[in-house]
Amino acid sequence: MGEEHAVAAETGPMRYSVVELAPVAPGGTRTAALRRALAAAVEAEQLGYDRIWYAEHHHTVGYASADPVPLIAAAVGRTDRIRVGSGAVLLNHHSAFTVTERFMMLQSMAPGRVDLGIGRSSAGPVVDQALRRDRGSRPVDDFPAQVQEVLGHVHRAFPQGHRFATLDLTRAVDGVPEVWLLGSSVASARLAARLGIGYVFGAHIDPATTQAALDQYRAGFVGTPFGSGAPRAILALHLAAADDEDLAHRLTWPARALRAGGRDRPIPTVAQAAAELGSDERARPSSIRGPVIPPQVAGTAEALREQLEPLVRALGVTEVMVQDMINDVELRSRSREIVAKVLGSIDAPAS
Repeated sequence: MGEEHAVAAETGPMRYSVVELAPVAPGGTRTAALRRALAAAVEAEQLGYDRIWYAEHHHTVGYASADPVPLIAAAVGRTDRIRVGSGAVLLNHHSAFTVTERFMMLQSMAPGRVDLGIGRSSAGPVVDQALRRDRGSRPVDDFPAQVQEVLGHVHRAFPQGHRFATLDLTRAVDGVPEVWLLGSSVASARLAARLGIGYVFGAHIDPATTQAALDQYRAGFVGTPFGSGAPRAILALHLAAADDEDLAHRLTWPARALRAGGRDRPIPTVAQAAAELGSDERARPSSIRGPVIPPQVAGTAEALREQLEPLVRALGVTEVMVQDMINDVELRSRSREIVAKVLGSIDAPAS
């Protein structure tokens, strides 16, 4: 992980959050998956999670969360404290105005509790085209400009004379959502730094780039009115926990089976994943070893603390966002309970 960052001596409790994918179980329904996703918000609040974000996955069999906005709206009505948001709105499929307007509406419903997490991703050429309104021209990669446009709407920051300067989506709204950029590359880290907003790095997507991306984010950060004025980095990890080390490791198998055998299907059970994966894939490590972060991290409470405490200190992050692909309700609840206790017991470096 390289040299540890110089951090202030003062420390505080580690924040911990969760991104909810609403996984569909084999033989299950999307209705059941969405109900579990909303119940996850209540549970996360009870366990002390700082925020829960819902994902955007278009035309998938395995995930019921196609649009995070309805889930956010429903979740804020079931909870009192926890921040609720998107992980992420895929801005390449939407207009900046539409996204901002919808999240301003959510902000009106739950002032001070809404996060607008922005990212981009492809759902495949056919779905990408179906999502587009204008199919007569070639798509343009204008993601940085779109992010800036969202910030312009959220903070009424368009310069005088700009064609959108007269638009006011903040009228009669109490506050604005926090805007975060989600990514898994150095380029996304640089964009978040230049705009002065919070950054979430998906270490489960590209573990090898974690250190470089977070270094670039902090080194290039410019304080702007769009953020807190200081770098705020969240480390996203695929985490599975259990009271038994072997069970914790096996809880990573469904995610491995999806990577190996394709994602266009319900999330496999542990038993199904075991039947699909070869012995080498089942045995692939799920623990952090030195500078190597595996795509899936697993362990008991004691093992996870031993792995995560030096990791967050070396990377200088003060919040970890958890993702998992556990369909069994009891096993998932226990996993998230253990993860909460582990992360809540770690003193994070002050950013």
